[in-house]
Amino acid sequence: MKTVERVEALREAVAGLRARGRVAFVPTMGNLHAGHLTLVREARRHADSVVVSIFVNPLQFGPNEDLDKYPRTLEADRRALEAEGVDVLFAPPVEVMYPVSLEQQTRVEVPEISALYCGASRPGHFAGVATVVCKLFNMVQPDLAVFGKKDYQQLLVIRRMVRDLAMPVEILGVDTVREPDGLAMSSRNQYLDVAERGIAPRLYATLRAAAARVAEGERDWDKLADWIRTELDGAGFRTDYAVVVDAATLLPPTDKSSRLVILVAAWLGKARLIDNLEMEIK
Repeated sequence: MKTVERVEALREAVAGLRARGRVAFVPTMGNLHAGHLTLVREARRHADSVVVSIFVNPLQFGPNEDLDKYPRTLEADRRALEAEGVDVLFAPPVEVMYPVSLEQQTRVEVPEISALYCGASRPGHFAGVATVVCKLFNMVQPDLAVFGKKDYQQLLVIRRMVRDLAMPVEILGVDTVREPDGLAMSSRNQYLDVAERGIAPRLYATLRAAAARVAEGERDWDKLADWIRTELDGAGFRTDYAVVVDAATLLPPTDKSSRLVILVAAWLGKARLIDNLEMEIK
């Protein structure tokens, strides 16, 4: 595996990979766990070569968020990616990604969808995500990019950006990888203490219980969302939001909606956990 930090070296390395066929790309912020490695394996299944980036993106962190404390484990990550047969690791310093100050940085914004839910709780977050992913796509120029569905809203923001800007990149969403007790794998799970880690699986259990109510005929989406919030808050979470929305638009379901997603974000101690559950309705 080749590790590069500069765009020129990245493009030279990727040019060599193109002779072998399709190039897949997996952007990450590092501190890799089994969920990330599942994305890498999916990328390998759909392409001939795999490029992974590790970059903790300051543009998507708010002023009171955990940028400085976000776990950085580059050497361990490099070993894990090498074991997975990754071809190129792109690990740029901040000055390579943002040669001007963040205040002067040109930004990419996806309207409407970016202002909802996590976007409302974290103003500017999705502009930071869209901007860094757009830059990475321009740098790597992959045929395919792979993202996890745990960050469901992020996945739809990226798909919308790719569609609207006519980017020649196929976007593949991969199902959330979970711990045996159902907790979605996340780097921020490290912020949970022992007691909180015991409570955390209730998040996914509540989503599943809500989906069961839908299967039994519940169609009052606001009532269902209120029930989810009550269950989570009663279990010890501080619910940020809980909504039941159309899976394609993230807007309230209509009579034409056939696929829904429950989106939830909730604080547990110092950890802000997000999760979701897709479901079909008739």
